Formats: sequence, structure tokens, C-alpha cells
Amino acid sequence: MKQDTYYAYPDELRDSGLINMFGAAKFLEREFPELSYDKAASVLHCRMESHMQRGAC
Repeated sequence: MKQDTYYAYPDELRDSGLINMFGAAKFLEREFPELSYDKAASVLHCRMESHMQRGAC
């Protein structure tokens, strides 16, 4: 599932220590050209919410 790939990437960025999650949308957009910035921000928001609630978006 592509969403799993989208969700894993911000976790990798966070774990690298290079950026915090609030700056990850632009990195998602660069890594996955099929995502517009708005869609990347939405994916990131959903990932953060699901991580906090351990639910799914």
C-alpha cells in the first residue's frame, strides 16, 4: 500500500534527526513527485494523528 510508504518516510526523517515533523511535508513532496504540497501536508497530518491515536486515517 502506497500510504504505508508515505507514512514510513516521515518516520525515517524524524529518526534521522535532520528535521522535525512540522517540516516534513516539503520532503514528502520532493520524495514522492505524485504528491502535491497540499496532499503531502495532508498525509503528514494524518500520519501524525494516527501515530498519536494509534488509529488509522
